[in-house]
Amino acid sequence: MNTTLDKPVDTPVDDTLVFDLQHTTVRALNQFLHGPADTLAARQVSVRNTDGAHNLAVGLNAPVHVTLHGHAGYYAGGMNQLATVVIEGSASTGVAENMMSGRVHVQGFASNGAGASAHGGLLVIDGDAGLRCGISLKGADIVVGGSVGSFSGFMAQAGRLVVCGDAGDALGDSLYEAVIYVRGRIASLGADAQIEPMTDTDLADLAALLQAAGLPHDPRSFQRVASARSLYHWNVDAQQEY
Repeated sequence: MNTTLDKPVDTPVDDTLVFDLQHTTVRALNQFLHGPADTLAARQVSVRNTDGAHNLAVGLNAPVHVTLHGHAGYYAGGMNQLATVVIEGSASTGVAENMMSGRVHVQGFASNGAGASAHGGLLVIDGDAGLRCGISLKGADIVVGGSVGSFSGFMAQAGRLVVCGDAGDALGDSLYEAVIYVRGRIASLGADAQIEPMTDTDLADLAALLQAAGLPHDPRSFQRVASARSLYHWNVDAQQEY
């Protein structure tokens, strides 16, 4: 039995908990989701009438499952730890920004900066992602079912970005130790990014990521993009340019 809330929550409710944002606030939703982790563990929370509201399900720190029924605004699922956040629509700028662990799944498209600075966990985007997907990535995994915009993977330090469609200009600009896998066409590579041979480890890791994202692609159809490491140390004689 679902329980729909039309006022802020003070105590947990049995079964699936439903927040309707036409009758309650994002603040009330997030206050409930910031409750004690042992209280929230394994709970199912359903959020209706999201209407592109910003900061939905941010800063979670419990293994709770949150479903957003509709489009989300800025920073949905940001700073996530342990939780699973499913967006049954598209997400605006900064979805899963600075995520630490858990899973965020966008069933539509994602705007700019998806997964920015994410340290851990898995971000899945069924459609396309905009500019700078995975910018400053610090250890998370991002799987994009469609294409990504320009400067995706910019200054990505650790983690993996999987692009099942095409990639825009300057892919992987100033990469560190993150790895990018691309199935489609690459418009251009950024500074210090290069295409490298796929290894057996790459194929195994990529197969696991595709399976986790529910995608059927053959890992052998992807290219590996990684850092050439020529920008790790400045060499004044090399006239390096960024």
